Formats: sequence, C-alpha cells, structure tokens
Amino acid sequence: MTAHKSGDPTTINRLYGRAKGKPLRAGQQGLVDTLLPRIAMPEDGPVTAEVLFGDNRPLHFEIGFGGGEHMAARADMLPDHGFIGAEPFLNGVAQALTHVDGDNGKHPPLGNVRIHHGDALDVLRRIPDGSLAFLYLLHPDPWPKARHAKRRMMNDGPLDLFAAKLRQGGEFRFGTDHAVYLRHALMVMRRHTAQFEWLCDDPGQFQTRPSGWPETRYEHKARTVYGHEVWYFRYKRL
Repeated sequence: MTAHKSGDPTTINRLYGRAKGKPLRAGQQGLVDTLLPRIAMPEDGPVTAEVLFGDNRPLHFEIGFGGGEHMAARADMLPDHGFIGAEPFLNGVAQALTHVDGDNGKHPPLGNVRIHHGDALDVLRRIPDGSLAFLYLLHPDPWPKARHAKRRMMNDGPLDLFAAKLRQGGEFRFGTDHAVYLRHALMVMRRHTAQFEWLCDDPGQFQTRPSGWPETRYEHKARTVYGHEVWYFRYKRL
C-alpha cells in the first residue's frame, strides 16, 4: 500500500495491529467473562440512548479508549449521560472494565458505560445521525509512515462520519502527542470548516488540557517519561 492509493479508515477493513497483549490477570479475565457481556453493545440494530440506557440522555462516543481512564472519569463526572467506548485491544478493554466495575471498591460501579470490543466505526455507523453530544479521539495510532497515512482516523471519510453523527452544537475532541499526526490532522480539519468550528482563540488553548478533559495514563507517560508536548483540540459541530 502507498499513500497515493485511495482509501481511508472508512474503506480499509483492518486498521489496527495486535488485538491482545500479555495474558490477563484472573480478575481481569473474570470481568471480561462476566461484566463485558452485560455492558457490551448489541450486535445489530440502531444504537440509541433508549436502546442502551432506557431513556433519552446525551450520548458520548470514544474511539479507541486505551485503558478507559478518560471514559470512566467522564462517565463519573456526568452520571446522567451515556458513554460508548470502542477498543480493539483486549487488554485495554479489560482495564476499562476494572474502572467501570469500581476500581476494586474505590468508587461505586459506573452504570452509564457501554463497551464495544472491536472496530469503533462498526458501531458509529449504526448511531442515528445527529445523536451524539460528544465524540472523542484521543491519542490515536499515528501510523507515522507516509504510506500508512490513509489508516489514520483523522482523514476525510471519518471526519464526514463524525460530522454526521454529532448533533448541531455537539463537540469533537481530539488529542495527540505526535507531531506528524498533528500536522496531518490540522491539514485535514482545514477541509472541514463548513462542518466544524475550532474552539480556539490562541495557541495556549490547544497547548493546555481543558478543564473536564481527564488525563489518561498514556498521556501522562508521553509527557513525563518521553518529554512529549501534548496538543488538545475542541471542535463544535456547526
């Protein structure tokens, strides 16, 4: 594959590498076996707040939630909202389930989270247009080689899909610590100004994590261990 061939994540079938890492601990495997089936996304049909939570509440969707820290923290902040997270990596799903279950008794279990172990786009396509209040894409795989650029989630096909699923005034949040991805994302977003308004008045606003944006373990490691700068972007659906 080369960067010159057509395609983006909405047309490429396989977007990620390995789906499982080191063996799960017994407690994690127990949550995968028992909790995940109870909060997993239905296999087919429209994905709505009524289907998932029994009422018409604001819906949030996180693409590739990693270990689930951000998703769980946001769900705890907004107990009357519904959160959908998708992640293909089993170990990340297991860690997220630990947070949803209450972090070993540190807080009550979260009842407003639903999880899809697999490709986020499979679920996103089933959400009715104009249904999401928030959509999150935090530290996605940068696919740094030019020939893999079309695998990046920040591409025209996914952005059109994000715009369709967000309600007017809804918010798309994107974060990265990868300079190549940053430049690519800004270039792509310039083609979508009819759909999204960048909520930024000066550079300091995208160089500082906004309030209500919980730090993930990955982000913390990027800053403190690797010394990376992290950039935070907020876009309003027009």
